[in-house]
Amino acid sequence: MKFRTIGKTGVKVSQLGFGCMRLPVIDGVANNIDVPLATRMLHQAIDSGVNYVDTAYPYHGTGFANPGESEPFVAKALQGGLRNKVQLATKLPSWLITCRADMDKYLNAQLKRLATDHIDFYLVHSINKGFWENLTSHHIFSFLDAALKDGRIGHAGFSFHDDLPTFKTVVDAYNWSFCQIQYNYIDTNYQAGAEGLAYAADQGLGIVVMEPLRGGSLARNLPTSVNKIFEKSGFKRSAVEWALRWLYDDPRISTVLSGMSAIEHVEENLCVAAQAEAQAFSDAEKEIMLQAQAAFKARSKVPCTSCGYCMPCPSGVDIPKNFQMYNSFHMLDESFQDTVRMQYGFQMAPGARASNCIRCGRCEAHCPQQISIMNELAAVKAVFEQ
Repeated sequence: MKFRTIGKTGVKVSQLGFGCMRLPVIDGVANNIDVPLATRMLHQAIDSGVNYVDTAYPYHGTGFANPGESEPFVAKALQGGLRNKVQLATKLPSWLITCRADMDKYLNAQLKRLATDHIDFYLVHSINKGFWENLTSHHIFSFLDAALKDGRIGHAGFSFHDDLPTFKTVVDAYNWSFCQIQYNYIDTNYQAGAEGLAYAADQGLGIVVMEPLRGGSLARNLPTSVNKIFEKSGFKRSAVEWALRWLYDDPRISTVLSGMSAIEHVEENLCVAAQAEAQAFSDAEKEIMLQAQAAFKARSKVPCTSCGYCMPCPSGVDIPKNFQMYNSFHMLDESFQDTVRMQYGFQMAPGARASNCIRCGRCEAHCPQQISIMNELAAVKAVFEQ
C-alpha cells in the first residue's frame, strides 16, 4: 500500500480509504449489515495497509434524522487493537444542529458509538448553503476549536455538496486541515470540481475524495460509447481501474474513499492502490480519459456552463445546479438514475427546485448559451419532481 500526507497535518494515510457507507447488508435492508462479511472485508483492507476508515452518524440507518449502524459496526470491527492502527473519520450531522449544544451532544454520542476517546479526522457533514448558514449562526468554529483543544478530535474538516463559490467561502472561513469532495473523471465541473480541489490544495488542505466511482456508475453498465473507448485503448484495464488510476495520478489527492460492498471490491481496490502512482499517466492514457469524459458529456441534455449569468432567480431557483443534476441523470445508465433522483431530493433545497420557476423569462435574457431555460426547467421538474 502506498501512503500520502493529508495536507498540513503531516499524517500519512493510505491512498485507498475504506468507506463504510455501502457495507454489505442482508436482504437489502440498509440497517441490517452483514457483520461477518463486512468485518472480513475491513480486516483484509487493514491487513493490506489501509489505515483510513470513514463512517458517519446516519450511515446504514433508517433516515438522515436517525443514527445508523455503521459507527457501531466500526467500533466492534476495530476491537482487539485495530483501532490504534487506523485513522478514524466520522462526521457531525450538520442538518440536525439547532443550537451550539447539539454539536457537543452529537460528537460525544459518536465517541461512545465508536468506543473511542477521540476521532482522528472529524468532518462537518454535507455542507451546503443552508446548512452552512445555520452552522455559522450556532458558532461551529468555537465548537471545533474546543473539540480540538480538549482532544476529542484530532483534525477538523468538512464534506461538501454545493457550488464552487460556496465551497471557496467555506474553505476561507476556518483553519481546516482537510476537506472531502465528490470527484471523479466525469465530475470535474460538478460541485467543488477541479477548480475547488486546486483552491483547497493551494490553501494547504488535504483532499479526501468520495464517490470515485460515482456510486458504482463508473464501475459497471457504462454507456456503450465509453466502453468502446476503454476496449480499444490497448490497455487491459477494467472500468474501475481506469477511474481509480485517474484519481491516484493527482498528487494533491490524499486518499480515495471507496464504498465497497463485496470482498471482490476490496481485492480489486487493493490491487489498483498497490500499483498506482502519482503523476504516472502517459500522454496516451490522458487522452483516453479525455475521450471518455467527452463521451459522457455528449450524453448531457443542457449546454449549461454554470457561468451564473442567469442568477439570481427572483423565485429562488438554483438554475445551474438544477441543470447539473439533470445532465448527470442523463449521462448515466438507467440503472443509476434513481440514485440521482434521490440526490436531488436531498441536496436541492425546496426553494431552489425547478418547480419554483414562474416563467418570468428574466434568466433567458442573460444566458450566453441562449438556453431555453424555462422549458428546460420544466423538463427538470418532470424528471425529479413528478
